[in-house]
Amino acid sequence: MTLLGAAALLASGVLLPPAAHATPKPWNGRYQMLTYAAQKAGTSPASRQTENDFGAVFTLSTSCTVTTCVATVVDGPRPGNQTVPWPARFTWNGSEWASSYEWLWDCLVGGSTQKQWAHATSWTFYKPQADGSLKGNWHTDISEGACRGSVVMPVAALPA
Repeated sequence: MTLLGAAALLASGVLLPPAAHATPKPWNGRYQMLTYAAQKAGTSPASRQTENDFGAVFTLSTSCTVTTCVATVVDGPRPGNQTVPWPARFTWNGSEWASSYEWLWDCLVGGSTQKQWAHATSWTFYKPQADGSLKGNWHTDISEGACRGSVVMPVAALPA
């Protein structure tokens, strides 16, 4: 293929990468990040335990390399559970900001305040919306103990 032919193909869009790999709009600034815990679902007994929605304001900053964009929380309250990795980081996967991590779920047992710590893996996804907010889900698989199973909660990030 000649240089002129390659230029013509690029101009026509034939050789452009898929839109899924396009650089995202940076996730920068202050956001009220909400977890709708009252709407949780899943297979874990924890998914049926009553819990209030919760959230806080966080500041995010995005940095990109040639192949990866990462939005990092640069200001905001630390998680109450010290086993949750900090700062939170979200990687652009082509259509949404995603995070995954290992931690210990603090499972309430026996209908009381007694806690049982259990290994868990979480995945969180935030999809940009036309109004500037992001919406998604926080999925956790708890691998052991009384709360073994999955918990899924809707999440949102609203410009603050």
